[in-house]
Amino acid sequence: MESHNRPLSPHLQVYKLPLTGIISITHRITGTVLAIGLLFFVYSFYAIAAGEISYLELQSLVNNTFISLILALFIYALFFHFCHGIRHLIWDTGASFEKETMNKYAIIELVAALVLTIFSLLFI
Repeated sequence: MESHNRPLSPHLQVYKLPLTGIISITHRITGTVLAIGLLFFVYSFYAIAAGEISYLELQSLVNNTFISLILALFIYALFFHFCHGIRHLIWDTGASFEKETMNKYAIIELVAALVLTIFSLLFI
C-alpha cells in the first residue's frame, strides 16, 4: 500500500476540548437529564394526589441518601441549564464572542449554578 503524507485528525487522547466545548456538551446533557427528571416530578404530583399512603412512600424515597444526592445534582443541572441559557441570550445580542470572555462566562455560569444550588438546598 502506498504511503501518503497526509495529516491525521487529532484523536481524543491528543485533542484537548476547550472549556466552552465542554460547557456546551454539558448543557446538552443537562437538558436530557432535566427531561428525564420531569418523570420524577410528574410522579411526585401523582403521589401527592393519590393519597396519604402514596405520599408517605414518596417521602421515604426522597429521604433516602442516594436519592437526595440525585435530587441535589438534578437541582444543579437545572440551575446550570438556566445559567447557560442566559449566556445564550447574551450571545443572541452578538456580544461576548472573544475567547477570554467566553471562558470567563463559562466559569461564572458554573459558579453561579453552584451558588444557586447551595442556596436552594440550604434555605428552601
